[in-house]
Amino acid sequence: MTADEYQPVAVSRRISAPAHDIFAVLANPVRHPEFDGSQSLRGAGSAAVISGVGDVFVMKMYFAHLGDYEMNNHVVEYEPDRRIGWEPEAGRGHPGAATDTGDRARWGHRWSYQLTPDGPDATVVTEIYDCSRAPEEERAGMDNGKVWIQSMAETLERLDALCARQGDQPSPS
Repeated sequence: MTADEYQPVAVSRRISAPAHDIFAVLANPVRHPEFDGSQSLRGAGSAAVISGVGDVFVMKMYFAHLGDYEMNNHVVEYEPDRRIGWEPEAGRGHPGAATDTGDRARWGHRWSYQLTPDGPDATVVTEIYDCSRAPEEERAGMDNGKVWIQSMAETLERLDALCARQGDQPSPS
């Protein structure tokens, strides 16, 4: 399969919360471990909320074959309450991190969320994983991103539960 034939992997779920509330969670990297279905996120490298394209946020991560490491996530999509996405780059502790010559690569991967309002208090959230610009052998090794489908479904399930809990909180007086 060539990059021209590749289709990003997408998983959708209707969440009973307004798009604004869901977007606020997605734009806050500190909240990401709360809904991460891959269970690889360990925390945010800073407390800054994403405010637009060009922002970079760091996530602390763990995978058994890599141990602890960080990913630098470059925000490449940002439309408040509608769309947010980033391209990861190997960071501190990752074997693919920048070399002494300063070479940095984003690898051709993109994670994004599309929010489509479905009435006043519900939103269809679609998580999209696009590895179309990754090398063909890398795409093949992860079945063109299909290895992430279960984790993506779990992420949306956890995001749904998180937003439901937030909706149950009493309003500050």
